[in-house]
Amino acid sequence: MNQGRTLFSQLMDNFPERAFQDIVGRYEGDKWAKSFSCRSHFNVMVFAQLTGRESLRDVEACLSANSRHLYHMGIFRGFSRNNLSHANEARDWRIFRDVALLLLARARELHAGDPLAVSLGNAVYAFDSSTIDLCLSLFPWAHFRRTKAGIKMHTCMDVRGNIPAFLHVTGAKSQDVGVLDLLPVEPGAYYLVDRAYLDFARLYAINAAGAFFVTRAKRATRFRRCKSRPVDKSTGLRSDQVGRPCGVDSATSYPAPLRRVTYRDPATGKRLCFLTNSMDIPALDVCRLYKMRWQVELFFKWVKQRLRIRHFLGTSGNAVHIQLWTALAAYALVAIVARERLVRRSMYEILQFLSVSIFEKTPINEVFNTPAKTMSQETPYLQGILL
Repeated sequence: MNQGRTLFSQLMDNFPERAFQDIVGRYEGDKWAKSFSCRSHFNVMVFAQLTGRESLRDVEACLSANSRHLYHMGIFRGFSRNNLSHANEARDWRIFRDVALLLLARARELHAGDPLAVSLGNAVYAFDSSTIDLCLSLFPWAHFRRTKAGIKMHTCMDVRGNIPAFLHVTGAKSQDVGVLDLLPVEPGAYYLVDRAYLDFARLYAINAAGAFFVTRAKRATRFRRCKSRPVDKSTGLRSDQVGRPCGVDSATSYPAPLRRVTYRDPATGKRLCFLTNSMDIPALDVCRLYKMRWQVELFFKWVKQRLRIRHFLGTSGNAVHIQLWTALAAYALVAIVARERLVRRSMYEILQFLSVSIFEKTPINEVFNTPAKTMSQETPYLQGILL
């Protein structure tokens, strides 16, 4: 007797099946697959991500214990830990990258109307990178330091909704600033970057594309003031100046006007110096915009603590990429459901609930939008007696 659909099946209602099959065909993902298809592979990896499985044997045992649900999860046949291990080693990881980017784009569309801390209609992106540490003995291909391995995730995050708009994975040794050359620049958008990306040639490329940037100046950055604007020092602002960089190479690398805003944090007393090519927004909004850059740092922290990337289901570069992109695809699926179903819970609460109730057959709206029941004072509390 049918008693409803599992939460996993309801979550997968938002999966773009036709687009996924086009991606699989593009990379010939099912060309040599006899039983364990790309769709089954993706579903198993998302299941492992949502439920916190830490090994291939762990995944196999959990799915075997719930074998009656596998068909409804889209895992039709051919699943075993050997098949999963082989698929993680051999199947093209770009399939999982493309579907993750597709889901993230859909999540960004749903969060496009989210408000910002400043009254600004432009798109705002925070760009940074974070290193994911790996064990050198298990991942020698990702050698980073003498006793450490790692990969680096470069992320340009849409501040509205905290959804990544651009992702690029490299070895941990790669330079951060070089990835700016790969970043697709959107005209009219604001890009928030820290001092590690203070490269005037690359910042001028953003300016030439019709976009804006906000960054912090380094201590040795030289600047020639052309004019000053009045500021309200009671807000913490100290100066608002327009000029040009006058370093040895910066003057030729950035042949355009540059704005420097200096701010003193009243809480810490720290003096901060910001550089931007946006001449029209209020000086205080320049400081507020840069403060939004911290959202990408919180995203990295959340990814490392909440998404299941501490334990990898394979040791090859292909397997690591598949698991990383699947984790981001699962994040996007949950973000889509949260917005489309108007779920009034945090991403952490949703993921924690799914980790223990993925096979529960309850409408997803009722699960997340029903307030938690609390024990009333009239309810007797019965304590068993230990003999």
